[in-house]
Amino acid sequence: MKRIALLTSSRADYSIYYPLITKFKNDKELELDIIAFGNHNSLLYGNSAKKIEEDGFEIKYKIDGLVLGDTAESISDSMGLTIIKFSSIWKFGKYDLIICLGDRFEMFSAVTSSIPFNIPIAHISGGEITLGAIDNVFRNSLTLMSKFHFVSTDQYKRQVINLIGVENKNNVFNYGALSIDNLSKMNFLSTNDFKDRFNIDLDKKSVLITFHPETVSIQKNKSHIYELLLALKKLNKYQLIITMPNADTMGNMIREKLIDFIRTNNNAVGVESFGTIGYLTCMKYCEFMLGNTSSGFVEAAFFPKYVINLGDRQKGRIITPNILNAEITENSILKAVEKIEASPVLEKFNMYGDGDTAEKIFETLKMKLTVK
Repeated sequence: MKRIALLTSSRADYSIYYPLITKFKNDKELELDIIAFGNHNSLLYGNSAKKIEEDGFEIKYKIDGLVLGDTAESISDSMGLTIIKFSSIWKFGKYDLIICLGDRFEMFSAVTSSIPFNIPIAHISGGEITLGAIDNVFRNSLTLMSKFHFVSTDQYKRQVINLIGVENKNNVFNYGALSIDNLSKMNFLSTNDFKDRFNIDLDKKSVLITFHPETVSIQKNKSHIYELLLALKKLNKYQLIITMPNADTMGNMIREKLIDFIRTNNNAVGVESFGTIGYLTCMKYCEFMLGNTSSGFVEAAFFPKYVINLGDRQKGRIITPNILNAEITENSILKAVEKIEASPVLEKFNMYGDGDTAEKIFETLKMKLTVK
């Protein structure tokens, strides 16, 4: 039996992984060990490792590598601690493959720790560009460290090949976005069930808001959150559903400002973590999305749902017909809202696959690992 380590560092990547993890559950040739680290084991970020276990999956290792704080030093310390803590896992784990996803600094650190052990790596969601976040550097580094690459569009496939060299193109596969598998098969909550679970009424006109710091231009984040909150204050005809930011440089500062806003505005509600079905159900029923999260570029395209993408954090991603880019100023945000309110209902478009990505990734990895 071949042993595979799957790295998950946050609620966000676990929700994307979910359909792929289910493919391994009863397989007799591939054994999957889930390693939960990063935000997963932190009470501050909702202790989302519990969600993995509630879904019926065993976590092989829980790694605490997160240093509290949102300074550049604390992020760097977390990276170093994660590298150290993973070294013994790679030494004794005897893994035939590591699966990683995305572009987070925690993921980069865990994979970096494995490089001296020469374990093959499969990377999901390479080739994308986010010029406003240091994640861009980590994503490209993960691509260069990996042997197998699973991307979501032909454009991203070309960008991966440009990085790794055309001689390695046969190990780059465009199977679409893994998160679309969740959406195509999901039984969304009804608005009544959602209210029972989260005490939030989606029958009200709602805006789903997720705002992270820009980790390249960190000096601008104080003015960014100030301008965002000025705009949100004027969106008083909507219920504002605000999810909390990632563990990034200045992320805690933004978190505190959002929490203060929620406390003083009756139309605002805050959620640390909805879980997969909760977040996607909220996306399905909201009027539009506002912020700078990658889910506005992939998952939102499925419904499709209008998205006001703020600033440069996601700059470089493919702009689909549902996305409106706006500067992070009160005036720009409110103008974008007005434009959406005057726009027609979006027509369905297919950009990121048909919902069979997990099956294709699983079969490809099985073939690569078990071929004689």
